[in-house]
Amino acid sequence: MTQPSLKSYVWLSIGAAIATIALKAWAWWLTGSVGLLSDALESLVNLAGALMALWMITLAAQPADDRHAYGHSKAEYFSSGFEGFLILAAACSIAYAAVGRLLAPQPLEALGVGLLVSVLASLINLFTGWVLLRAGRQHRSITLEADAHHLLTDVWTSAGVLLGLVAVWATGWLWLDPVLALLVAANIVWTGVKLVRRSASGLMDESLPPEQLQTIHGVLAAYEAQGIAFHALLTRQAGARAFVTVHVLVPGHWSVQQGHDQVELIETDIRRALPHVHVLTHLEPIEDPLSLADQELERPCP
Repeated sequence: MTQPSLKSYVWLSIGAAIATIALKAWAWWLTGSVGLLSDALESLVNLAGALMALWMITLAAQPADDRHAYGHSKAEYFSSGFEGFLILAAACSIAYAAVGRLLAPQPLEALGVGLLVSVLASLINLFTGWVLLRAGRQHRSITLEADAHHLLTDVWTSAGVLLGLVAVWATGWLWLDPVLALLVAANIVWTGVKLVRRSASGLMDESLPPEQLQTIHGVLAAYEAQGIAFHALLTRQAGARAFVTVHVLVPGHWSVQQGHDQVELIETDIRRALPHVHVLTHLEPIEDPLSLADQELERPCP
């Protein structure tokens, strides 16, 4: 799927955020619930995150150039990190409002209509989050996945708020509303921290996940059985793209053409197993001791 179609998913997220902000703000205005207010504030974060996602996906789609030879795909990490920080800011705002309401409880009004409006907003988020998560995994977009996880977390958050409002209506215990808002804030903090950590890992060139590394080792093992050796395997994830480099050790008496044909087969097999990776190989004679001296990222000068 092309990048413009990915942007269409972000526009869906933007539309959903605007709709849920309006619905949840209306529900808060009807009921006066600080829990519903916290829900509305988180939807504002959803909108800001979606706008940032649109910008970063547009930037990530730009082709490689002289200054960015490996492309712009890492731009997606800025989006997920930005959304993580916005989530943390929203959590602080929610906690501030909840503590004030806990110290000065106020009766809730029009709970029935407010709950109905909030349920409708949650259904919009549930559908949008499911669509974005599916698209994010299919196209390996951390931006879409981050947006989706935030929306789905919002659904569970809303469910907790709604249960709390029902409990307030059934028991008359007004303190339940701000207490649940504080729990919402704690849950939002956890989501924000996870997004920031994942973004930082990507910007720090974290290696591919263990299951993908195992796939690469499985491909190489088939060639090792033929007498070919490997070392200096390095991997990194960069948004939707991944990079694999490995040194291939073959018999020194092989011709350049033989070695070239062999590494082409190895690279093709790795790309078949992991279609989204860019593979770079370095050919070395297996008998030469110097071939074993360049396994580290920073090779010392002789």
